[in-house]
Amino acid sequence: MSGFIPPHGFIPPHGFIPPHGFIPPHGGYEDLLSFRKARIVYDGTVRFCDRFLDKRDRTVDQMVQAARSGKQNILEGCMASGTSKETEIKLVNVARASLEELLEDYRDFLRTRNHPLWEKDSREALFVRKIGSKSDVSYESFRTYIETRPPDIVANILICLIHQTNYLLDQQLRALEKAFLVEGGLRERMTRARLDTRRQQHRGEP
Repeated sequence: MSGFIPPHGFIPPHGFIPPHGFIPPHGGYEDLLSFRKARIVYDGTVRFCDRFLDKRDRTVDQMVQAARSGKQNILEGCMASGTSKETEIKLVNVARASLEELLEDYRDFLRTRNHPLWEKDSREALFVRKIGSKSDVSYESFRTYIETRPPDIVANILICLIHQTNYLLDQQLRALEKAFLVEGGLRERMTRARLDTRRQQHRGEP
């Protein structure tokens, strides 16, 4: 199987089956719903700032950077997962913290302008959740609302989307922590791969 590197001079015996490589499949961030939701949040935040905030306002850079950090750290964590589960967990945690920071910025926007924050189970929030539950969800699913509705509506939509993304990241982190406890990190996988290779070698000895 891919990932097996035989030692120098190793002649595989009859029936030899190479062990699993110690670097597991990784990448595939485009398939992660958390990444796709974070990308919607990023695109929506850029549009929100363009429409409703003064470009000279420092908050614009802070919000866009927080949204970008949420998206990019999911991507980077996914790419790092093959060699370091610890790094993946750390980066996903950074993504989660960045989105929490962005969430507070949107709450501040509503509060300081005396706009209402939608209740979790309000009709409007449930409508956003319904759109977000579609398997092919993307920014296009929300473009009409984000680019035509007033600022309080758009802020609430993005708050709902951040909550959805954070929920997915919390699930992702629990799964990563469980996998790390069961499988260990790269060093443990390398040790298992070496032991598997030696066992295969010994089976082929006369």
